[in-house]
Amino acid sequence: MSNICDLNRRYYELIELLKKDIPQVVIRALKEDLGGQIDVSNDITSNLLPTNIKAFARIITREVGIFCGKRWVKEIFNQLNQNITIIWHVTDGQKITPGQLLFEIEGSARILLTAERTVLNFIQTLSGISTKVSYYASLLKNSSTKLLDTRKTLPGLRTALKYAVICGGGINHRIGLSDAFLIKENHIIAIGSIKKAIKKAISIFPDNLIEIEVESIDELIQAINAGAHIVMLDNFGLEEIHQAVKFNKGRVILEVSGNINDFFIKNIAKSGVDYVSVGDLTKNICSIDMSMRIKIK
Repeated sequence: MSNICDLNRRYYELIELLKKDIPQVVIRALKEDLGGQIDVSNDITSNLLPTNIKAFARIITREVGIFCGKRWVKEIFNQLNQNITIIWHVTDGQKITPGQLLFEIEGSARILLTAERTVLNFIQTLSGISTKVSYYASLLKNSSTKLLDTRKTLPGLRTALKYAVICGGGINHRIGLSDAFLIKENHIIAIGSIKKAIKKAISIFPDNLIEIEVESIDELIQAINAGAHIVMLDNFGLEEIHQAVKFNKGRVILEVSGNINDFFIKNIAKSGVDYVSVGDLTKNICSIDMSMRIKIK
């Protein structure tokens, strides 16, 4: 099975999922702010303004980063009022610098003020992830090792966060439990052995990618012999990682995971493993500082 083909399939599946997920997550976010229904009149502070006042807003960044979130911004104003004009000065995946103008919005002052926090919540969060991913990816720049995310995402925002990973230069691991096997320690314990687990996986879905987590060189040997496609070296030390690469000789794809930091990842890249997966990319989110400045027309 071609791992490249599988990654390409996963990317296009994510893009298709976003078409459905973005409207749904934006609707939930707006309802959360507007008392359970998307009705601008429920924003009691914005009711201080007359309905006919028009405004112009500029959204800027106060920090260096990688921008992400255009699709969510568009959907927010689509849900609130389609008579809003957005002028874009950045695109997803683009590097941004302090003070840079990201986009401009023109339309009802009430709509702009009601949308402000929801807009910023999305672009600050998604850009924060893209920025962190870009940093980690830069540490692997001169190696053949690729950066993967994990399923350690905020509930309800899986596809959004995985899209942000792509914008930062990373690669998506499984989108969910249904698109590939990842046989972990507890699965092996429940089934009885690595060999039994892989044999069962092949018998159920022979065309699916089979990845298995191992915790020692002995378990790596068992996984290779049983027919795994990818072996995740879980919490291996650097010496063990080098031993695994030497023993493997390219027979299976090797992925390293567990307690990855910026120092460790540089050394992992020197070992020659294929992938390193980092839960921190989408688990510990540090938003990018952005703001909206408004002028009444």
